[in-house]
Amino acid sequence: MLKIQSIIKSRSFMYSMLVLLFSIPLISFAQLASPNRDGVSMGHLHFLAADLEASNEFWEAFGASTVQNGPLSMHAVPGVFILVREVQPSSGSDGTMIVHVGFHVPDVNAAFDRWTAAGIDVERGAFPIQLWVHGPDGLLIEILENPEIDVPVQMHHIHWNIPEIEAMQAWYDDMFGAVPGMRGDFQAGDIPGVNLTFSGADMPLANTQGTVLDHIGFEVTDLQATIARLEAAGVSMDSGYREIPAANLAIAFLTDPWGTYIELTQGLEP
Repeated sequence: MLKIQSIIKSRSFMYSMLVLLFSIPLISFAQLASPNRDGVSMGHLHFLAADLEASNEFWEAFGASTVQNGPLSMHAVPGVFILVREVQPSSGSDGTMIVHVGFHVPDVNAAFDRWTAAGIDVERGAFPIQLWVHGPDGLLIEILENPEIDVPVQMHHIHWNIPEIEAMQAWYDDMFGAVPGMRGDFQAGDIPGVNLTFSGADMPLANTQGTVLDHIGFEVTDLQATIARLEAAGVSMDSGYREIPAANLAIAFLTDPWGTYIELTQGLEP
């Protein structure tokens, strides 16, 4: 009996410590993945919101923690930072080239119950391990179950619909080291922290800039060297190297050949 009570107390203590751990904002919970051979990992998703307060409440209920990098306020989910700017988006996910973004949860049933109780618009998917979350301003999020993860929610994929699948897959490999492969039936590329998923479209869809998902962000280890490498490969930067001293951050912007607006950052993580 004493041994059983000792085990119970030990497990209770471990549970209490885990609760405490995940309530602290600036910890490894928010860490980005280690970079690949080109010094690239997933960095952030930058959304536009008609109502900033409502969007912030959504991401908190979704399971993100709030972190600060100098003046920059972000929502942190393992594998990615979420940034939101209060601007009326031109459209939601529907009709844009990035049809949705995807996250993993360890248990879709538990996630469904938790989000439903929090007032999030969530529905069951076509198969048992899938959910669809409808976020603010027409944002669409796919949820897939992965019982191997040990956090409540984790970044998983970005899903494009584009006419030139092979060309896009090759471009992200050449420019950012996205290792080509398959995700189920979809052609894909893997960058640490995110899977880039490509499926076909009969015609080009709307560019991302100005829509609910304005741009995606990759974190790089050496931004100036990355810009030089991209320009040598024929990429034209939309905005060159710029430092934000208050956040100890450097940024630059480009657009891929299909219209995906991309921010490169160095030093995004607090």
